[in-house]
Amino acid sequence: MDRFLALTTFARVVEQGNFARAADKLGMSTSAVSRHVSELEAHLATRLLHRTTRRLSLTETGQAFHERCVQLLADLAEAEEAVTAATLVPRGTLRLTSSVTFGDRHLAPAIADFAVLHPQVEFDVELSDRVVDIVDEGLDLAVRIGGIGSQTLIARKLASTQLVLCAAPAYLERHGRPAVPEDLAGHVCLTYEYLAAKNQWRFRDSARREHTVKIGGRAHANSGQFLAALAVAGVGIALEPDFIVAPEIRAGRLLPILPGFTPPASDIHAAYPSRRHLSAKVRAFVDFLARRFAGTPEWSLTAEVLADKPHRPGR
Repeated sequence: MDRFLALTTFARVVEQGNFARAADKLGMSTSAVSRHVSELEAHLATRLLHRTTRRLSLTETGQAFHERCVQLLADLAEAEEAVTAATLVPRGTLRLTSSVTFGDRHLAPAIADFAVLHPQVEFDVELSDRVVDIVDEGLDLAVRIGGIGSQTLIARKLASTQLVLCAAPAYLERHGRPAVPEDLAGHVCLTYEYLAAKNQWRFRDSARREHTVKIGGRAHANSGQFLAALAVAGVGIALEPDFIVAPEIRAGRLLPILPGFTPPASDIHAAYPSRRHLSAKVRAFVDFLARRFAGTPEWSLTAEVLADKPHRPGR
């Protein structure tokens, strides 16, 4: 008996629900599929499947054996991939998702450079600020900011990002600068759909005391870039990731507020399904991103830049 073939056949029969569909998937005859399963049962000296003219079902022993069988086959596939991945040329379509603004500003240039190095890789990219279920939607990879969204995913840290409280000079001239987080309750704030607590902003002072402020405002949106544009136009105060507002702050179009009170920081991860062996294209791209964003990312703002002091554009 070919033990590997018998295990693969048994797992496929359970997956497909009958011998005929399993045979079609395996590219063999129905009688061959039935014979492999029967040989496996004879080898184990136990019945794994209840067979009727209408359906198949696992016996109690078959259920336990099937769980171990699936895990064994997955582990074997992963071990084979680990051995051969280093010698494989990345190729095929890499399907991934990222938040809209991070994708536009930082992932697109990375993909362009990666494509030069690996011309046999094509990209299918979904940009969305919602958390996409990459397993259900058949994606290979997600670039996630903050939590990865599922304990079934493997995550590799690529970089960090810091939220920045900021507003346009024109807004601050009209409404004044808040001195402490609690002052934000009297200001026009711009709220983001996918923030964990949409109407609450959290800060920590130099003594590591937590400040949680209920805020409200004239605009609520599911796009950080959209809210940043409103902030630049002087509509209100925004709490934005540095990878979105760093250029506007450096140019003086937005000014940082409350530097003594720090909003939460987040990590940026590459996340991929833990039950799939990692293909050469995914492995190569994740390694590339990790190298590209290592150290201090281009969007990081220094403490001097974030200091709450008068600022003139162009300085």
